Amino acid sequence: MNFFVLRSTIGTTAHAMQTIDEQRLEADTQYRYDYLAEFIGFTPQDAATIQAFAPHLGPRIAELVERIYSTLLEYDATARHFVPRQHGFEGQVPDDISDLSENHAQIRFRKDHLNRYFLQLIGRSYDSKMVQYLDMVGKMHTPQAGNKAIDVPLVQMNALMGLLSDILLDVIVQSPLDAAAKTKTLQAFNKLLWIQNDFISRHYCGQPVGE
Repeated sequence: MNFFVLRSTIGTTAHAMQTIDEQRLEADTQYRYDYLAEFIGFTPQDAATIQAFAPHLGPRIAELVERIYSTLLEYDATARHFVPRQHGFEGQVPDDISDLSENHAQIRFRKDHLNRYFLQLIGRSYDSKMVQYLDMVGKMHTPQAGNKAIDVPLVQMNALMGLLSDILLDVIVQSPLDAAAKTKTLQAFNKLLWIQNDFISRHYCGQPVGE
């Protein structure tokens, strides 16, 4: 099965208008991913480009995670979400936001998850299981999965994705790749992050402001 090609089209010409089942977009994550990938132009070649960047990104993941968490802990609006027990964490939770530090066991637990996220992006096949993973990344930050007490507002998720994108793209620019390869890699990651952002925001659709 080709996960980058939509199933339903009108006509056979290259410029034929496609029929999109908009209700299915909301109910079928694979169909949604296929639509986004084709619309944005995220191809198997883009996925291969991301995977090929692993030797350059892999050694810097720990550094990127530290930079991201340093920023997350600078603001109470983001830091407060690390006080409740994180799903899967069995250690001592912080008493309150003032008890948080970059070395707290629960923060280290969350850093490990972000580390694995980067590894998934560069090391996994972009198949149906990857689609489920991208969707779970969004769902886990809402009461729909994990700890129901953790409900990260969309504005904070957008802030995180913006920071992650800026840091990741900076790594690409600093890499020893030639100009053409850098451009190709920047475009591939940019497309992927837009897809990931959609798989986050979809879990906030219909959520009243303030919840």
